[in-house]
Amino acid sequence: MASLPLALCAVSYALKAAGPPLAGGRELGPQARRALDLVSVPLLAALILVQTVGAAHDVVVDARVPALAVVAVLVWRRAPFLVVVLAAAGTAALLRVPLG
Repeated sequence: MASLPLALCAVSYALKAAGPPLAGGRELGPQARRALDLVSVPLLAALILVQTVGAAHDVVVDARVPALAVVAVLVWRRAPFLVVVLAAAGTAALLRVPLG
């Protein structure tokens, strides 16, 4: 069972190691650069969303979802990174405090 992740790690490492020698100092073309620029942000957003609300085969809505909403608003408003992290952590912590 553990052999598949190890094999995938080995393939990933080999591809990363082979990239610079195979590229030979060449730059990506403008179309490839634009495609990578367009794909990177939605891919990162999808990964964050899946890690936030995904639990096996269920959707879990807990204190992380409002914290992620706070992050989205603060990043949209271009708040400093430390402010974003502290606000998200504070939001999640306050929502997890038992009331009563």
